[in-house]
Amino acid sequence: MKLPRTTLILILLALGLGGFVYFHEIRRATVQEEIKEQKQKIFSFGEDDVQSLTVKTKKLTLNLERNPESSSKPKWLIKSPISGPANDAIVSYLMDLLVKGNSDRTLSTPAKELKEFALDPPQATINITLKNRQSHQLSLGKSNFNGRLLYAQADPTAKPDGNINVLLVSTDFGNAVNRELSEWKQPVDNSQKLPGLSTPLPTPTNSK
Repeated sequence: MKLPRTTLILILLALGLGGFVYFHEIRRATVQEEIKEQKQKIFSFGEDDVQSLTVKTKKLTLNLERNPESSSKPKWLIKSPISGPANDAIVSYLMDLLVKGNSDRTLSTPAKELKEFALDPPQATINITLKNRQSHQLSLGKSNFNGRLLYAQADPTAKPDGNINVLLVSTDFGNAVNRELSEWKQPVDNSQKLPGLSTPLPTPTNSK
């Protein structure tokens, strides 16, 4: 049976369109998988693994240590430049970023070009010491072209080709470390310093 020419053309077009859609969907799935793989966790340790933190910015170098009395508050203590309890909410915010933070993508760049990312020297550095004595470092640079991400380095080491990996991480890291010393300190509980209520004195009356 011989098909009309118009019908044959329509069948060929349908087959071509179906093939295009099929390969397009495969390609899209592949690209999505590549993007997913690029979004990798910065570090693999857990919050309870961390023993101490050193946060260094242009204004401040802050040393924090986990409170040895784990059942008491605060969970973190400031060791320098002052000594005292730390603001657990502020430290927990930073810890959450370090433990759960992802790198959106990684750039391989020569070490001599780190200045272009404000990573030589960095804008801020976070040194992490674990309970098992292992150490990690996260260096923060400037924001990218649209201001949505920060250039960063995690445990910077040169690769065999001499290049260094530069990560793109959330700007939340910059917000977490660029603070005044007063913000790192445990807030004063004013409710414990309210003066007690005194018995009111009787209103004097005029004697006749």
